[in-house]
Amino acid sequence: MAKTNTLPWDAAAHLNSKEEMAAYLEAVLEESEPALVAAALGDIARARGMTQLARDTGLGRESLYKALSPTGNPEFSTIMKVVEALGFDYTHRL
Repeated sequence: MAKTNTLPWDAAAHLNSKEEMAAYLEAVLEESEPALVAAALGDIARARGMTQLARDTGLGRESLYKALSPTGNPEFSTIMKVVEALGFDYTHRL
């Protein structure tokens, strides 16, 4: 049987508009998995530009990469700063 070669898939490379980013984040939020939300914010941040996000949040670029990785464990205040800097708002449904 022939060996299949695969390439890593990076969600950030496919997030080309704010609407796509918002839809991606909304879909991830429906999963109610905190680590997945942080990783999705990391994907969106990389698509938008991590250096600019670091400036906008006042947080270090390296610490953002770490916090918003699949294995990161960001504080809620970090998540709030990132969401605000990315231009998203909080809504709720009952």
